[in-house]
Amino acid sequence: MIGKNHANCRQKLTKDTHEPEIENRKARHDFVIGETFECGMVLRGSEVKSIRKGQISLAEGWVMARVAPPQLELHGVHVAEYPPAGKDRQHLPLRTRRLLAHKSEIKKLAFAMQAKGSSLVPLKVYFKNGVAKLLVGVAVGRKKADKRAAIRDKEMKRDMDRDAGRRR
Repeated sequence: MIGKNHANCRQKLTKDTHEPEIENRKARHDFVIGETFECGMVLRGSEVKSIRKGQISLAEGWVMARVAPPQLELHGVHVAEYPPAGKDRQHLPLRTRRLLAHKSEIKKLAFAMQAKGSSLVPLKVYFKNGVAKLLVGVAVGRKKADKRAAIRDKEMKRDMDRDAGRRR
């Protein structure tokens, strides 16, 4: 299942426009996220409508940055077909999508990707002024012990917040 029912992605509606904000929770669990960049996405009409319905999965996605020619590409992200569009106007669900960013940002991302153990992962898809945007993060993989420590810290913080709420 894709979208709000997908296990590793969460869909929220933004307060102002009631458009979906799809997050990649698996990336936050599996990686330590450093710098983040906002990129535009080159999409077809049926893809935009499908994303507005929340029918996108970021869990298996990754981003490739190239210096010559400077470009960003989004790989492995599944955008479900939009049935009302008809068979002749459908997009390929797993196609490679181009991302739009400034040349200097692309160079920074390409340089960051060359470091050992780092990669570029999609973190969130949202709409800004009616245009689909993708938040890309420079990520370094976590070891299993680091994941457990992060879960333990989250649980401790949640318990402390819960206890502080009871005292009031």
